[in-house]
Amino acid sequence: MTAPRKICVVTGSRAEYGLLYWLLQEIQADPDLELQLVVTGMHLSPEFGLTWQQISADGFNIDRKVEMLLSSDTPVGISKAMGLGLIGFADALAELEPDIAVVLGDRFEIFAAAQAAMNLRIPIAHIHGGELSEGAIDDAIRHALTKLSHLHFTAAEVYRQRVIQLGEQPERVFNVGAPGLDNIARLPLLHRAELEAAIGFKLATRNLLVTFHPVTLEDASAAEQFKQLLQALDAYPEVHVIFTYSNADADGRIIAELIEGYRERWPQRVAAFVSLGSLRYLSAMRLVDAVVGNSSSGLLEAPAFKVPTVNIGDRQRGRLCAASVLNCSPQAEAIVAALAQIWSGALAPVLANLQHPYGSGGASAAIKQVLKNTDLGPLLKKRFHDLATLP
Repeated sequence: MTAPRKICVVTGSRAEYGLLYWLLQEIQADPDLELQLVVTGMHLSPEFGLTWQQISADGFNIDRKVEMLLSSDTPVGISKAMGLGLIGFADALAELEPDIAVVLGDRFEIFAAAQAAMNLRIPIAHIHGGELSEGAIDDAIRHALTKLSHLHFTAAEVYRQRVIQLGEQPERVFNVGAPGLDNIARLPLLHRAELEAAIGFKLATRNLLVTFHPVTLEDASAAEQFKQLLQALDAYPEVHVIFTYSNADADGRIIAELIEGYRERWPQRVAAFVSLGSLRYLSAMRLVDAVVGNSSSGLLEAPAFKVPTVNIGDRQRGRLCAASVLNCSPQAEAIVAALAQIWSGALAPVLANLQHPYGSGGASAAIKQVLKNTDLGPLLKKRFHDLATLP
């Protein structure tokens, strides 16, 4: 009997795990595959909610934990964390000996894992390549991961073409749509009363879900931009706000401090969470009037619910946007104007006929099939694919 193919999936953040959840389920349920799960980064940090516990509660065995986060959110601290991660992943992957490693996105934790896999001659499959987020270092990491990887799963055809433009062989690049949409199709979401009980917070007539991450290619902008957002929220004192904390990027802590200060000032209308988890986060997204901030979830998941997004600043600049996404500058007046447009009802016709640029679900099953059926032997030796238009 042929041994099951060992597929090692790496996750380092709550949001990324939510996108990977149904792929993990698909792999785990297939008798021809063996799921290996390596958990790192924010999952192992008390500051970010020890979310590895949720992964275990969901029924997944964690094969290795790679500690890498330092008690620092400075650029130097992040760089040192990447070095620790490379050491930890080298040991973990050498012990697990997977047939292929699966990574998603553009985080520095994942970059460390991919470097270790490369040196150990383990093929890499990358999800969500080809995208742009020009306001963050994630943009460079994402393209670097593309060049380290051997199979590619993109969320839209334009992204598939961009990965090919980066020199990847077309037959190894698959447009499968966004795997996060599988959560929306397959996860039984909470109704209003259930969500209120789950988060200990009452929704009002108008509600917002806010997530704001540091813009890592701009100096000392996190506090300044987030204060502008809070000033805009002050213009709507009747609106209830659910904040989720930012991720472990440089300057992330200043945002957490500002959220806590704002919650103390408005205890009746503001709730804040280190991590809501996929169920509560998506349930809240479905029930609010808009998603506000600069998280990719406002572009990927919110349009599937026909919920508008106020996308602030440059962090997501370059990504495909549905017509429900209102892009604005990180200035209080611009944010207030975008929110006013949402509550004016002007977007109702747009939402009624909304087309989602990232598909309609089914990505996880499609990815699993490629991981299962692809001949892994020839993957390591990559040929650079030149475009026909090159001289």
